[in-house]
Amino acid sequence: HDERLDGALTVWTAAQLQAKFSDILPASAILAEPEQCRPYECDGLSAYREVPTIVLLPASESEVVAIVRRCAEFGIVIIPRGAGTGLSGGAMPVPGAVMLVLSRMNQIIELDASMQLARVEPGVRNLAISEAAARLGLYYAPDPSSQIACSIGGNVAENAGGVHCLKYGLTVNNVQALRCVLADGEVLTLGGSCLDSPGLDLLAFMHGSEGMLAIITEITVRLLPVPPAVKTMLVSFDDVTRAGQAVADVLAAGIVPAGMEMMDTLAIQAAEDFARAGYPRDAEAILICELDGLSEDVRVGMERLQRVFECAGATEVRIAQNDAERDLFWRGRKSAFPAVGRMAPDYYCMDGTIPKRNLPEVLSGIARLSEQYGLPVANVFHAGDGNLHPLILFDANLSGQLEQAERMGGDILALCVELGGTITGEHGVGREKINQMCLQFSQEEREQFHAAKQAFDPERLLNPNKNIPTLARCAEFGAMHVHNNALPHPHLERF
Repeated sequence: HDERLDGALTVWTAAQLQAKFSDILPASAILAEPEQCRPYECDGLSAYREVPTIVLLPASESEVVAIVRRCAEFGIVIIPRGAGTGLSGGAMPVPGAVMLVLSRMNQIIELDASMQLARVEPGVRNLAISEAAARLGLYYAPDPSSQIACSIGGNVAENAGGVHCLKYGLTVNNVQALRCVLADGEVLTLGGSCLDSPGLDLLAFMHGSEGMLAIITEITVRLLPVPPAVKTMLVSFDDVTRAGQAVADVLAAGIVPAGMEMMDTLAIQAAEDFARAGYPRDAEAILICELDGLSEDVRVGMERLQRVFECAGATEVRIAQNDAERDLFWRGRKSAFPAVGRMAPDYYCMDGTIPKRNLPEVLSGIARLSEQYGLPVANVFHAGDGNLHPLILFDANLSGQLEQAERMGGDILALCVELGGTITGEHGVGREKINQMCLQFSQEEREQFHAAKQAFDPERLLNPNKNIPTLARCAEFGAMHVHNNALPHPHLERF
């Protein structure tokens, strides 16, 4: 991660930057001392750290506009940041740049029950939207595991998913409009109160853009009625690949659960020790499957689900008897990441996506790589939509283990690509997966990405050196990892 900034951009000192913004923000909103800035040295991907030169904390869109215009005037790089829960290094600081933290913009501006919409600032926590809308009988569907802490602006920047995205979609499927500030300070409104808007679909284009195209200052999200009935099932298996096949069987049967999550034995044991969720510690894999909707539809659906799982070889099928037990099932799943963090000094969380039919094959491939590298893996999957979160356990204090974990993670992502999947489902590319972009996309496609960046940010001031690799980087990476135009897993069928 030692590339220079794009172009000949100036690396500013903290004193120089502090002087340039002191007339825009109060002193309390400018952090320039190293000990003040250190909490912002990384996001959730803590393996890579860089103390920001300066941190700015605007409280309004007008302050963001003023900061961006000042940065455009002097060629100052901006690193946007939300709650810092991202897992791809997308908010990693750049020396001599401004870190623009939007956490103080945390107001719910409007709840509209008749339109089933909420207008919020980017620093509003994901869960806070549903908490505020509950009195209207409404909620916001996307629910990342970090929903208690992650911000909605960051969710848009990474196009976050969650355990219920199988039925209700990712962030992009639940956002109606955005206000954002372009690199020159112009404010742009995308979308609106209608389901469609004229012109190019720039609203979708902005999702997953990781702060590289604009800075989001307001989000209008769709709210849904709280479903009248919800039932959750915990299904155990004595074989991981059999559990993976059961996922495909459910979808082939025409059943679309609200969510269908999978955990293997290492993740089960970690979550059970942490959350006491009642998981079967001796199971090789579990599925947590939830249906919601009208009571009779849910009842019939649960009966069909149970038959499918029993035919797939489930060793136990348990249906939550009340809301408390249902919450316990989900608490174990949503605490899996911190729970696994107790099992080793460090873990490396991957985020590949595959065609659902290939889930058993990928599970076998991950097991082989775990044995090859000598590093344990706890698997936690959004199984219903093919989004994998293998957690590679390692100890960064041991020489070479971080590099081993990175190489293994790269091989897992290469496996996903070769099976027709992608290198990220919801965590984004950031700095972490920038090399794997060279596997996912051709040179011609990467050139189009650079052209889009150029159209929105010609001076390359917004979050540079993230997401889109240079052609030189891909040439170097290809020389190391791609031989005779073949990926590292040539035995696998291509789709």
